[in-house]
Amino acid sequence: MSNFSRTLDLLNRGMDVGALRHSVYADNLSNAGVPNWKRTEVNFESELKKAVLSENYRPTFQMARTNPRHVSNWTQLDYRNVQPRRVLDYLSSYNNNGNNVDPEEEFNKILKNQMQYTLYAHAAAFEYGQVSLVLRA
Repeated sequence: MSNFSRTLDLLNRGMDVGALRHSVYADNLSNAGVPNWKRTEVNFESELKKAVLSENYRPTFQMARTNPRHVSNWTQLDYRNVQPRRVLDYLSSYNNNGNNVDPEEEFNKILKNQMQYTLYAHAAAFEYGQVSLVLRA
């Protein structure tokens, strides 16, 4: 896979996760007054980072496998297989009614998510602009 394809794939995946996050944050915000509602968070970047870093990592000691059913001590991860996960937040609290949605925090997360989405969109447009520039030359 070329660097161009990989970069665009990562940017598109980031934008897809941004759209999912927007939906989750809006859902959290709309249920801010519902008793016992637990906010949801989307986890993605940490698993993606692990997958990308595993591509260049080789352990200094790697166990030999004499049978395909043996467990390996290391497996290279493919970033294309990493999926976003929705996680319920049971640990925090905000209201006495069991609801843990802080509307101000959700608005800030929506704003941050929107700025990140815009950054990914501009980066993708820049990548396409570079290709267009090369093709015009």
